[in-house]
Amino acid sequence: MRILLGVTGGIAAYKAVLLLRLLREQGHAVRVIPTRAALEFVGAPTFEALSGEPVSTEVFDDVPGVQHVALGQGADLVIVAPATADFLARAAAGLADDLLTTTLLAARCPVVLAPAMHTEMWDHPATRANVATLRERGVHVIEPASGRLTGTDTGPGRLPDPEDIAREALSLVGAAQPEAEPGDLAGRRVVVSAGGTREAIDPVRFIGNRSSGRQGVALAQAAAARGADVTLVAANLAQDVTDQVVSGPRACAVVRVESTAELREAVRAAGADADVVVMAAAVADFRPAVTPDAKIKKVPGQGPAPIELVENPDILAELAHERLRPGQVVVGFAAETGDASGSVLEHGRAKARRKGADLIAVNAVGSGRGFGTDSNEVTLLDGAGDVVGQASGSKREVADALWDAVVKLLS
Repeated sequence: MRILLGVTGGIAAYKAVLLLRLLREQGHAVRVIPTRAALEFVGAPTFEALSGEPVSTEVFDDVPGVQHVALGQGADLVIVAPATADFLARAAAGLADDLLTTTLLAARCPVVLAPAMHTEMWDHPATRANVATLRERGVHVIEPASGRLTGTDTGPGRLPDPEDIAREALSLVGAAQPEAEPGDLAGRRVVVSAGGTREAIDPVRFIGNRSSGRQGVALAQAAAARGADVTLVAANLAQDVTDQVVSGPRACAVVRVESTAELREAVRAAGADADVVVMAAAVADFRPAVTPDAKIKKVPGQGPAPIELVENPDILAELAHERLRPGQVVVGFAAETGDASGSVLEHGRAKARRKGADLIAVNAVGSGRGFGTDSNEVTLLDGAGDVVGQASGSKREVADALWDAVVKLLS
């Protein structure tokens, strides 16, 4: 396969060398198109030696060959890694002021961009808008990883590992890839719930919560990477989380749900033959007793009528006490805030004893923690409420720590 590898001017450009070697070892022909700034980080001789092809940055190189058009026309796949914030802005604007951007406009094959930048730059509204524009045009933008950045900074914006970039990019064109080594969850069936449920007040309004689904999706993806057959029961994920749910060759089967009742039915159906069920979704404890068919109208001068709430079924407790199949491991999450009656951990211990799950991951939420963030910090409790582990860092790192604990239970 003919692959064009664009490299832009960020410190993560050194990983492009590893990505280049990986693609070449898999038998693909790779032409590297760096920007001028990229060559400040990695020299052209390195790219030429590993690719076996010439490297240029300018549209006026090889004018007779019209390479600023021909390269894009002849490519089967374009990957840009790293893609800086500046490059994303230029690509979204359709600028064509060097060989890489002109090639991007000429390409009619799948285009994959792997952003890498500081967290503040990735979170900036301008960058988010540029990414949204590119995705609307059909460009596949990989979510950056969370972790150590330049200097002492840590957060989302780290370039994903070259193996992950190659796997995701090649999956878009159906390219054959080497079989991955079986992981410690190989042969296991896993069900993970994620996101926040919504309970309808009327056809327009609902009771919901702030869960984005990031932790649940990280758990599903980590399990898939470790060889599991994964079903993700997804309740109302944030849009940027939805974009990454089914990416990659080891994509999860996804069941979409809205309410607690729908989530309960889907989890029980998928969990009937599962080895592990992880309830990471933020499930509404209550729902309106009555949901009218028409929108509740506001009457000027009158306050709203009271909304009677009834208790939803406790899905986690049901799963823990019934065990849909013998030997099934059941894991829950306890998103807590401390109050006058106890700390986060004390509330988590009480919940662990009450629910009866094998593991409960207790995390503090609110004030910028837990919901909607890219990092998390959890304390793992067993069914008796005793601490058996702790994990902190990116939500993927927390996910892997939780699966380490689950694997011990399975073995």
